[in-house]
Amino acid sequence: MSLSIRHLPRGARAASNPAPKSVHPVQVRPSTQDDKSQRASAAGVPTPGPRTEATQSENPYSAPLRPLRQSPSFRRKLLLSSSGRGLASARSTRRRAMALPLIYLTPAVAATEDGSLLQAALDGNLRRLKGIIKNRGMGPAAVLSVIVDGFGVLHCAAAHGHLEVCKYLIGELGGDPNMAAGAEQFKGVTPFMFSVHSGDVCTVKYFIDHGGDPMKADANGRSVLHYAVCTGNCKATEFLLSEGIPVDIDCGSGTPLDHAAANDQYKTLKILLDHNANAGADIHCKGSLASPLLFATGQGGYTDLIPFLLKAGADPNVPDDMGYLPIERAALRECREEIKMLLPLTSPIPDVPNWSIDGVIAYTKFKSTGPLDKGAVDKRMAIFKSQADAAARRKEYAQASESYSLLLENKPDATLFSNRSFCKLKMGDGKGALSDANECRMLRPDWAKACYRQAAAHMLLKEYKQAYEALLDAEKLDPGNDDIMQELRKAMELMKLSPGQ
Repeated sequence: MSLSIRHLPRGARAASNPAPKSVHPVQVRPSTQDDKSQRASAAGVPTPGPRTEATQSENPYSAPLRPLRQSPSFRRKLLLSSSGRGLASARSTRRRAMALPLIYLTPAVAATEDGSLLQAALDGNLRRLKGIIKNRGMGPAAVLSVIVDGFGVLHCAAAHGHLEVCKYLIGELGGDPNMAAGAEQFKGVTPFMFSVHSGDVCTVKYFIDHGGDPMKADANGRSVLHYAVCTGNCKATEFLLSEGIPVDIDCGSGTPLDHAAANDQYKTLKILLDHNANAGADIHCKGSLASPLLFATGQGGYTDLIPFLLKAGADPNVPDDMGYLPIERAALRECREEIKMLLPLTSPIPDVPNWSIDGVIAYTKFKSTGPLDKGAVDKRMAIFKSQADAAARRKEYAQASESYSLLLENKPDATLFSNRSFCKLKMGDGKGALSDANECRMLRPDWAKACYRQAAAHMLLKEYKQAYEALLDAEKLDPGNDDIMQELRKAMELMKLSPGQ
């Protein structure tokens, strides 16, 4: 069985996102707090509904990653984007949009033994759940070990706020509220984190009372408070803050305020600000590219958010890593309303002779055509690369590959070709992996890893003779390397078994 995570980009219409033809056993899709109609049809494959008012503006952090067409202006477009829009995606940025998933089973899998157990948890049918456990003679460990690609019975029950099922699984069977599970962008998620999806504060409280760790983070650095604010769950957010969870908790991917801004969650954002969340935190920490204010002014569609941030203490005089102030970000978009708000709060820029809305727009347009600061460019590209590398470490190879592609459009680099070759290899794209490995070797002919990448691609393509020859070259460049020697022996054996290949 496999798990599929489908994302509905902000602003996308229902017609553009039909149900997939090949349905996976377990589906995980973005959901909102009030998504009750889809919950009622959990046994089928729901189609996304029409967009709501809250999703009118496109959010680059939640849209699927798309490679940009190479053009003379690619470098400037990528680097002048306030958040590195070209690389921003749900999987490849450190602070990325997150829609908590709603788990449901296809009818075929729900009819299996393990599927029926999970379906009972999803439905909150405690009587049926107990009946299945009794009929199968399952002990507590067996019940809690039923997992489909990371999601078990407790995750399913918690995500839908089925308190009685959660009580049974934790209180009687010994389920762990902090059991790390999930997959891809939800890797490391716990049942406690999933519990905020339901909007049932009683369920959230039960998890806290029974050992739910509010400081624990998933693999992407998000705590239960991050999950609450990103789903727009005001009651859960208020409750978690009342329990003493730090309002500015940052486990490596930004604060809850950052995530609320990136997800258009104005209501939970206001709650955070009312609890003295720091809207003017250091924007250059932990790989972040923009503060909430810079994000809001740079992306568009967040005009209503700016007064909240300014009132909470966001500093309009702090530039981003490329040296652009929030007012300049708004000017690049020619958003006069935002410039009007920021103008009296921003210290006049010395090079702007006419400190007015039109003056700032004219100056910023001129500035954007000038040469880019090399130090700032190098710093931003390094952040982009670290984000791509992090995606690869999380085994999100498709996203990492596309991120490396964007970087390669900016500047060919042997290491980037090597990394993308590795990602394509993991995705089963032998020809693509070989093409990148060849490019890598052309740029660095004396690099053993380039030869090793070529060999790995040839092995996937069952071209064992070519793989053997590439490994011989690698061994000459790096004598005694155990990995190379092991692959050499493997290639020799395969050549004997398949002499024609």
